[in-house]
Amino acid sequence: MASTAAGKQRIPKVAKVKNKAPAEVQITAEQLLREAKERELELLPPPPKQKITDKEELNDYKLKKRKGFEDNIRKNRTVISNWIKYAQWEESLKEIQRARSIYERALDVDHRNITLWLKYAEMEMKSRQVNHARNIWDRAITILPRVNQFWYKYTYMEEMLGNVAGCRQVFERWMEWEPEEQAWHSYINFELRYKEVDKARSIYERFVMVHPEVKNWIKYARFEEKHGYVAHSRKVYERAVEFFGEEYVDENLFVAFARFEETQKEFERVRVIYKYALDRIPKHQAQELFKNYTMFEKKFGDRRGIEDVIVSKRRFQYEEEVKANPHNYDAWFDYLRLVESDTDADTVREIYERAIANVPPIQEKRHWRRYVYLWINYALYEELETRDPERTRQVYQACLELIPHKKFTFAKIWLLFAQFEIRQKNLPGARKIMGSAIGKCPKNKLLKGYIELELQLREFDRCRKLYEKYLEFSPENCTTWIKFAELETILGDVERARAIFELAISQPRLDMPEVLWKSYIDFEIEQEQFENTRNLYKRLLQRTQHVKVWISYTKFELSVDGPDRLQRSRQTYEDANKSMRSCEEKEERLMLLESWRDFEREFGSDGTRERVRKLLPEKVKKRRKLTAEDGSDAGWEEYYDYIFPEDAANQPNLKLLAMAKMWKRQQAKDDEEEEEEEEHPANPSEEEERSEEPAAAPDKPPEGEAQMEKTYDDRDDSSSSESEEEDGGKKRSSEEDKD
Repeated sequence: MASTAAGKQRIPKVAKVKNKAPAEVQITAEQLLREAKERELELLPPPPKQKITDKEELNDYKLKKRKGFEDNIRKNRTVISNWIKYAQWEESLKEIQRARSIYERALDVDHRNITLWLKYAEMEMKSRQVNHARNIWDRAITILPRVNQFWYKYTYMEEMLGNVAGCRQVFERWMEWEPEEQAWHSYINFELRYKEVDKARSIYERFVMVHPEVKNWIKYARFEEKHGYVAHSRKVYERAVEFFGEEYVDENLFVAFARFEETQKEFERVRVIYKYALDRIPKHQAQELFKNYTMFEKKFGDRRGIEDVIVSKRRFQYEEEVKANPHNYDAWFDYLRLVESDTDADTVREIYERAIANVPPIQEKRHWRRYVYLWINYALYEELETRDPERTRQVYQACLELIPHKKFTFAKIWLLFAQFEIRQKNLPGARKIMGSAIGKCPKNKLLKGYIELELQLREFDRCRKLYEKYLEFSPENCTTWIKFAELETILGDVERARAIFELAISQPRLDMPEVLWKSYIDFEIEQEQFENTRNLYKRLLQRTQHVKVWISYTKFELSVDGPDRLQRSRQTYEDANKSMRSCEEKEERLMLLESWRDFEREFGSDGTRERVRKLLPEKVKKRRKLTAEDGSDAGWEEYYDYIFPEDAANQPNLKLLAMAKMWKRQQAKDDEEEEEEEEHPANPSEEEERSEEPAAAPDKPPEGEAQMEKTYDDRDDSSSSESEEEDGGKKRSSEEDKD
């Protein structure tokens, strides 16, 4: 045994602390630790070295170490690190058999420990025990086949030994477990290292079936392309497209396929691939596809090709919109407008059929308005673009069968169908269509359209019959009566037209009677039947006293050439004024007087002008109390009122108003005089003379005048002067009334 020299470490003597007060300079624990490390206060002395001189000492040492390892294992069998240390110690002594025994004992304890198997096999390989290593790897991959590390090391060992067949056999056993992608790539790379392309191809075939992902198909195709098998590569891409179908399609596959064809200078095939992909992939998943397609067209395409890219993009967008909401008819219109400009007829028909299949779920006309235009556009496309009249007729018929005519209908469809038949020179068919429309769902627009159709064909007898049917359906429609009478007038049957007008104005209910009467009057004026016109005006005035009727009557009398036309017009104004005295609408009465005033200015004398001027009312401002809907007080409102001199009830008001104006002017005059006196004081003698004179005006107005001053606002000087003149003219009569 080698002697050991172990010196004793002296412990320094600890001095007693006399002053236990805190030191002025405080230190931290961090400083204490740093100083301890710097001074190496905690370093232990190195263990003693043991020198073995003979075999007996070596055996003793081995026995001691083995006893220590066995004791550790006995204390805790499950700590695999103790087993590994024990085996590695035996391995360092070249005791391979003992180390193998220890590993086997450890495997009996925990055969699923990966590190244990790796250390065991590594030991055998280091000691060049190939068969033992193979045995260990076989056992490992049998017990733990999902641990890829065992397979990698096993195949690597066989390849390093040059056992290619054995390595391939291990790979095949591994592939039966369908491992992850990297394992397949390792197998493929192994075969490629030995130039076994056919075997690598067969591995790829199995690989894309086990891991059917787009990237793996692309790798397979690129493998074929890399080794010069262009046809095989194209076939792989085509198989991939067919394999994934339309449900699991991916833009990356089509991008890779198109790039492959681009490298082969197959530009038409590239276009077909991109268009096929754009038709089947949702827009939000095809951004990269659009980008690559646009770049391709910019590099190899012409202007038409670039436009096709844009059209395809928009078409794809519309497809997404109509899929999201099939009843978005505006999106269908935009989509159809796009495809009509750039697609064949069959595709357009297919999209039209898809669009019209989305019938509105509710049978209300407002929901059908946009939908019906799809049918109209479809029919027009078949007629104008494809020039297929039979198919156009079928479209119209299908549309009319679909519309619920008992609830509502669309006159536009019926009229377009009839006009189409006329263009096809099928007049009986057109008439049959319109007759069917009027029979199923009569409405104004249908009847008007049918009448216009017959008018264009110059079938006047049919027009008369249609007008009669129309008036039976809607007798209150004044426009129909007028048009019917105009038709008879054009045809020269004046008496028939007059009879129609007479029948029209005798109807108990009309939608626009004023238009009808005006048309009747204009008709008689055109026929120069002035007595009939006067009678019409008189009959109309018996029904209504509207101011516009009176004004029109006076203008008519003025327009009739004759010596007494002015007298007739003036007499009409007189009658109108008398008639409208009882009218509550004072603005209309004022309008009549203003029209009369303009007439007299142009054709009358001074006397007649003065007379009309005296009839004009005074405009005054008044206040009235407002009441809210709940009956509460809502304040006061100012409004303008008109006081007509002819109204006897308003005479006192006019006189009172004039007196109030006079008092107000006198007050203003007195205020001005007082201001002048303050600026220029007068002599005392003048003041005495002035004091002797009687008072010119009272300080306060009469009670009634004050009330009128509060009630009415100021008017213009012209209106006040007019009121004074009228007051002067009627002073005597008012005084007699007071007496």
